[in-house]
Amino acid sequence: MENKSNTGLKVGLGIALVLFLATGFYTMNLYNSSKKVQNELTEEKQLVMNDLNAMAKQYDDAIGENEVANANLIEARGRIQGLIDSLKISETNVKSLWRYKRKYQSLQKEMDVLLAQNDSLRVENNYLATSLDSTRVRLEERTVFTDSLLVQNNALAEVVENAAVLNTVGLKGFGVIERTSGKLIPTERAKRADKIRVCFTVAKNALVQAGDQELYVQVIDPKNNTLGLNEQVTFDEKTLNYSTISKFNYENASLNVCEFVTSKKDFEKGRYVVNVFNAKDLVSSSEFTLK
Repeated sequence: MENKSNTGLKVGLGIALVLFLATGFYTMNLYNSSKKVQNELTEEKQLVMNDLNAMAKQYDDAIGENEVANANLIEARGRIQGLIDSLKISETNVKSLWRYKRKYQSLQKEMDVLLAQNDSLRVENNYLATSLDSTRVRLEERTVFTDSLLVQNNALAEVVENAAVLNTVGLKGFGVIERTSGKLIPTERAKRADKIRVCFTVAKNALVQAGDQELYVQVIDPKNNTLGLNEQVTFDEKTLNYSTISKFNYENASLNVCEFVTSKKDFEKGRYVVNVFNAKDLVSSSEFTLK
Protein backbone atom coordinates (compact mmCIF):
# COMPACT_ATOMS: atom_id res chain seq x y z
CA MET A 1 0.00 0.00 0.00
CA GLU A 2 2.83 2.28 0.86
CA ASN A 3 4.44 1.65 -2.52
CA LYS A 4 1.20 2.52 -4.35
CA SER A 5 0.94 5.70 -2.30
CA ASN A 6 4.48 6.78 -3.20
CA THR A 7 3.92 6.04 -6.84
CA GLY A 8 0.75 8.15 -6.90
CA LEU A 9 2.61 11.05 -5.23
CA LYS A 10 5.34 10.94 -7.79
CA VAL A 11 2.89 10.96 -10.64
CA GLY A 12 1.08 13.93 -9.13
CA LEU A 13 4.31 15.84 -8.70
CA GLY A 14 5.26 15.07 -12.29
CA ILE A 15 1.96 16.35 -13.63
CA ALA A 16 2.26 19.53 -11.50
CA LEU A 17 5.80 20.11 -12.80
CA VAL A 18 4.64 19.68 -16.36
CA LEU A 19 1.81 22.14 -15.81
CA PHE A 20 4.15 24.64 -14.18
CA LEU A 21 6.60 24.47 -17.03
CA ALA A 22 3.82 24.76 -19.58
CA THR A 23 2.40 27.80 -17.78
CA GLY A 24 5.83 29.44 -17.61
CA PHE A 25 6.46 28.81 -21.29
CA TYR A 26 3.07 30.23 -22.21
CA THR A 27 3.61 33.25 -19.99
CA MET A 28 7.04 33.90 -21.53
CA ASN A 29 5.65 33.62 -25.07
CA LEU A 30 2.80 35.95 -24.17
CA TYR A 31 5.24 38.52 -22.72
CA ASN A 32 7.49 38.36 -25.76
CA SER A 33 4.51 38.73 -28.07
CA SER A 34 3.19 41.73 -26.10
CA LYS A 35 6.61 43.38 -26.16
CA LYS A 36 6.86 42.86 -29.92
CA VAL A 37 3.44 44.36 -30.47
CA GLN A 38 4.33 47.31 -28.24
CA ASN A 39 7.53 47.95 -30.20
CA GLU A 40 5.60 47.77 -33.46
CA LEU A 41 2.99 50.22 -32.13
CA THR A 42 5.77 52.58 -30.99
CA GLU A 43 7.38 52.45 -34.43
CA GLU A 44 4.01 53.03 -36.09
CA LYS A 45 3.37 55.99 -33.78
CA GLN A 46 6.72 57.49 -34.80
CA LEU A 47 5.84 57.04 -38.47
CA VAL A 48 2.59 58.93 -37.94
CA MET A 49 4.55 61.63 -36.08
CA ASN A 50 7.00 61.87 -38.97
CA ASP A 51 4.16 62.19 -41.48
CA LEU A 52 2.56 64.97 -39.41
CA ASN A 53 5.88 66.83 -39.14
CA ALA A 54 6.37 66.53 -42.91
CA MET A 55 2.87 67.88 -43.44
CA ALA A 56 3.57 70.77 -41.06
CA LYS A 57 6.73 71.62 -43.02
CA GLN A 58 4.77 71.71 -46.28
CA TYR A 59 2.41 74.23 -44.72
CA ASP A 60 5.34 76.26 -43.39
CA ASP A 61 6.87 76.38 -46.89
CA ALA A 62 3.54 77.40 -48.45
CA ILE A 63 2.95 80.11 -45.84
CA GLY A 64 6.52 81.41 -46.24
CA GLU A 65 6.04 81.86 -50.00
CA ASN A 66 3.26 84.42 -49.47
CA GLU A 67 3.96 87.98 -48.34
CA VAL A 68 0.41 87.99 -47.01
CA ALA A 69 -0.16 84.58 -45.43
CA ASN A 70 -3.30 82.65 -46.40
CA ALA A 71 -5.54 82.45 -43.31
CA ASN A 72 -6.75 78.94 -44.25
CA LEU A 73 -3.17 77.68 -44.41
CA ILE A 74 -2.32 79.16 -41.02
CA GLU A 75 -5.44 77.65 -39.46
CA ALA A 76 -4.71 74.19 -40.92
CA ARG A 77 -1.09 74.43 -39.75
CA GLY A 78 -2.34 75.12 -36.23
CA ARG A 79 -4.56 72.03 -36.28
CA ILE A 80 -1.63 69.84 -37.32
CA GLN A 81 0.54 71.22 -34.53
CA GLY A 82 -2.24 70.48 -32.06
CA LEU A 83 -2.44 66.90 -33.34
CA ILE A 84 1.35 66.51 -33.03
CA ASP A 85 1.31 67.75 -29.44
CA SER A 86 -1.58 65.42 -28.62
CA LEU A 87 0.14 62.41 -30.21
CA LYS A 88 3.31 62.98 -28.18
CA ILE A 89 1.48 62.43 -24.90
CA SER A 90 -1.07 59.84 -26.07
CA GLU A 91 -1.11 56.17 -25.04
CA THR A 92 0.52 53.80 -27.48
CA ASN A 93 -2.27 51.38 -28.28
CA VAL A 94 -4.06 50.20 -31.37
CA LYS A 95 -7.24 52.18 -30.76
CA SER A 96 -5.42 55.44 -30.11
CA LEU A 97 -3.05 55.00 -33.05
CA TRP A 98 -5.88 54.20 -35.43
CA ARG A 99 -7.71 57.37 -34.37
CA TYR A 100 -4.62 59.51 -35.15
CA LYS A 101 -4.12 57.79 -38.47
CA ARG A 102 -7.67 58.64 -39.50
CA LYS A 103 -7.15 62.29 -38.47
CA TYR A 104 -3.92 62.36 -40.44
CA GLN A 105 -5.64 60.99 -43.54
CA SER A 106 -8.38 63.61 -43.21
CA LEU A 107 -5.78 66.38 -42.82
CA GLN A 108 -3.85 65.02 -45.81
CA LYS A 109 -6.90 65.42 -48.04
CA GLU A 110 -7.51 68.93 -46.68
CA MET A 111 -3.87 69.86 -47.29
CA ASP A 112 -4.01 68.68 -50.92
CA VAL A 113 -6.99 70.97 -51.53
CA LEU A 114 -5.51 73.96 -49.67
CA LEU A 115 -2.09 73.72 -51.32
CA ALA A 116 -3.71 73.44 -54.75
CA GLN A 117 -5.72 76.58 -54.01
CA ASN A 118 -2.58 78.28 -52.72
CA ASP A 119 -0.65 77.40 -55.89
CA SER A 120 -3.48 78.84 -57.96
CA LEU A 121 -3.46 82.04 -55.87
CA ARG A 122 0.31 82.29 -56.19
CA VAL A 123 0.10 82.02 -59.97
CA GLU A 124 -2.60 84.70 -60.01
CA ASN A 125 -0.56 86.92 -57.70
CA ASN A 126 2.52 86.50 -59.88
CA TYR A 127 0.45 87.43 -62.93
CA LEU A 128 -0.95 90.46 -61.12
CA ALA A 129 2.54 91.45 -59.95
CA THR A 130 3.83 91.16 -63.51
CA SER A 131 0.88 93.20 -64.78
CA LEU A 132 1.45 95.82 -62.08
CA ASP A 133 5.15 96.00 -62.95
CA SER A 134 4.27 96.42 -66.62
CA THR A 135 1.71 99.10 -65.75
CA ARG A 136 4.21 100.86 -63.49
CA VAL A 137 6.81 100.83 -66.27
CA ARG A 138 4.29 102.30 -68.70
CA LEU A 139 3.28 104.94 -66.15
CA GLU A 140 6.93 105.82 -65.53
CA GLU A 141 7.52 106.06 -69.28
CA ARG A 142 4.40 108.23 -69.63
CA THR A 143 5.57 110.40 -66.72
CA VAL A 144 8.99 110.83 -68.34
CA PHE A 145 7.29 111.66 -71.64
CA THR A 146 4.94 114.13 -69.93
CA ASP A 147 7.83 115.73 -68.05
CA SER A 148 9.72 116.00 -71.33
CA LEU A 149 6.71 117.65 -72.98
CA LEU A 150 6.37 119.99 -70.02
CA VAL A 151 10.02 120.98 -70.29
CA GLN A 152 9.64 121.47 -74.04
CA ASN A 153 6.47 123.51 -73.56
CA ASN A 154 8.11 125.66 -70.90
CA ALA A 155 11.13 126.14 -73.14
CA LEU A 156 8.85 126.97 -76.07
CA ALA A 157 6.83 129.37 -73.92
CA GLU A 158 10.06 131.05 -72.85
CA VAL A 159 11.21 131.28 -76.47
CA VAL A 160 7.84 132.74 -77.51
CA GLU A 161 7.91 135.17 -74.60
CA ASN A 162 11.42 136.28 -75.49
CA ALA A 163 10.51 136.51 -79.17
CA ALA A 164 7.27 138.43 -78.55
CA VAL A 165 9.03 141.79 -78.28
CA LEU A 166 9.33 144.75 -80.61
CA ASN A 167 12.67 145.26 -82.31
CA THR A 168 13.94 148.16 -84.36
CA VAL A 169 16.18 148.37 -87.43
CA GLY A 170 17.81 151.20 -89.33
CA LEU A 171 18.33 153.38 -86.25
CA LYS A 172 19.78 156.79 -87.13
CA GLY A 173 20.41 159.98 -85.20
CA PHE A 174 21.41 163.35 -86.69
CA GLY A 175 21.16 167.10 -86.10
CA VAL A 176 18.50 169.17 -87.86
CA ILE A 177 17.78 172.85 -88.46
CA GLU A 178 14.10 173.62 -88.02
CA ARG A 179 12.77 176.48 -90.19
CA THR A 180 9.81 178.61 -89.11
CA SER A 181 7.85 176.92 -91.87
CA GLY A 182 8.46 173.58 -90.16
CA LYS A 183 10.92 172.44 -92.79
CA LEU A 184 13.79 170.34 -91.43
CA ILE A 185 17.29 170.56 -92.80
CA PRO A 186 19.89 167.95 -91.72
CA THR A 187 23.16 169.40 -90.38
CA GLU A 188 26.41 168.12 -88.93
CA ARG A 189 27.20 171.44 -87.27
CA ALA A 190 26.66 171.42 -83.54
CA LYS A 191 26.11 175.19 -83.30
CA ARG A 192 23.51 175.19 -86.09
CA ALA A 193 21.50 172.22 -84.89
CA ASP A 194 18.17 173.00 -83.24
CA LYS A 195 17.21 169.45 -82.43
CA ILE A 196 18.39 165.87 -82.66
CA ARG A 197 16.19 163.73 -84.88
CA VAL A 198 16.06 159.98 -84.18
CA CYS A 199 14.48 157.69 -86.80
CA PHE A 200 14.06 153.93 -86.88
CA THR A 201 11.82 151.20 -88.27
CA VAL A 202 9.78 149.01 -85.94
CA ALA A 203 10.22 145.51 -87.35
CA LYS A 204 7.20 143.30 -88.09
CA ASN A 205 6.62 140.64 -85.44
CA ALA A 206 3.50 138.49 -85.61
CA LEU A 207 4.02 137.37 -82.00
CA VAL A 208 3.50 140.89 -80.68
CA GLN A 209 -0.10 141.85 -79.94
CA ALA A 210 -1.40 144.72 -82.09
CA GLY A 211 -2.26 147.99 -80.34
CA ASP A 212 -0.61 150.88 -78.53
CA GLN A 213 3.10 150.29 -77.91
CA GLU A 214 6.00 152.36 -76.64
CA LEU A 215 9.79 152.38 -76.80
CA TYR A 216 12.28 154.45 -74.82
CA VAL A 217 14.74 156.60 -76.75
CA GLN A 218 17.99 157.64 -75.14
CA VAL A 219 20.42 160.19 -76.62
CA ILE A 220 23.75 160.69 -74.83
CA ASP A 221 25.96 163.70 -75.71
CA PRO A 222 29.80 163.75 -75.83
CA LYS A 223 29.93 164.65 -72.09
CA ASN A 224 27.83 161.56 -71.21
CA ASN A 225 24.71 163.58 -70.42
CA THR A 226 21.26 162.26 -71.29
CA LEU A 227 19.53 164.86 -73.44
CA GLY A 228 15.80 165.59 -73.73
CA LEU A 229 13.54 164.83 -70.77
CA ASN A 230 16.31 163.02 -68.89
CA GLU A 231 13.77 161.22 -66.73
CA GLN A 232 14.06 157.85 -65.03
CA VAL A 233 12.03 154.66 -65.19
CA THR A 234 12.68 151.47 -63.19
CA PHE A 235 12.25 147.91 -64.45
CA ASP A 236 12.79 145.32 -61.70
CA GLU A 237 16.14 146.45 -60.29
CA LYS A 238 17.32 148.29 -63.41
CA THR A 239 16.93 152.10 -63.76
CA LEU A 240 16.87 153.70 -67.20
CA ASN A 241 17.43 157.39 -67.99
CA TYR A 242 15.56 158.23 -71.19
CA SER A 243 15.34 161.26 -73.49
CA THR A 244 11.81 160.65 -74.77
CA ILE A 245 9.14 157.98 -75.00
CA SER A 246 8.17 156.97 -78.52
CA LYS A 247 4.48 156.01 -78.49
CA PHE A 248 2.75 154.53 -81.55
CA ASN A 249 -0.01 152.20 -82.70
CA TYR A 250 1.39 148.89 -83.85
CA GLU A 251 -0.61 146.89 -86.40
CA ASN A 252 1.65 143.85 -86.89
CA ALA A 253 3.41 145.52 -89.79
CA SER A 254 6.71 147.37 -90.24
CA LEU A 255 6.38 150.98 -89.07
CA ASN A 256 8.68 153.97 -89.60
CA VAL A 257 9.03 156.19 -86.53
CA CYS A 258 10.88 159.46 -85.93
CA GLU A 259 11.27 161.38 -82.66
CA PHE A 260 12.91 164.70 -81.70
CA VAL A 261 15.23 165.31 -78.77
CA THR A 262 16.15 168.81 -77.62
CA SER A 263 18.83 170.26 -75.39
CA LYS A 264 18.53 173.05 -72.79
CA LYS A 265 21.77 174.53 -74.13
CA ASP A 266 23.79 174.43 -77.32
CA PHE A 267 24.74 171.00 -78.58
CA GLU A 268 28.32 169.93 -77.88
CA LYS A 269 30.76 168.95 -80.59
CA GLY A 270 31.68 165.29 -80.65
CA ARG A 271 30.22 161.78 -80.67
CA TYR A 272 26.58 161.14 -79.76
CA VAL A 273 25.12 157.75 -78.86
CA VAL A 274 21.51 156.84 -79.61
CA ASN A 275 19.87 153.86 -77.89
CA VAL A 276 16.36 152.42 -78.16
CA PHE A 277 14.99 150.30 -75.29
CA ASN A 278 11.99 147.99 -75.14
CA ALA A 279 11.36 148.27 -71.40
CA LYS A 280 14.70 147.31 -69.83
CA ASP A 281 16.06 145.59 -72.97
CA LEU A 282 18.29 147.43 -75.41
CA VAL A 283 16.98 146.62 -78.90
CA SER A 284 19.20 148.89 -81.08
CA SER A 285 22.04 151.39 -80.87
CA SER A 286 23.88 153.77 -83.19
CA GLU A 287 26.23 156.78 -83.21
CA PHE A 288 26.65 160.08 -85.05
CA THR A 289 28.97 163.07 -84.80
CA LEU A 290 28.39 166.82 -84.68
CA LYS A 291 31.25 169.06 -85.64
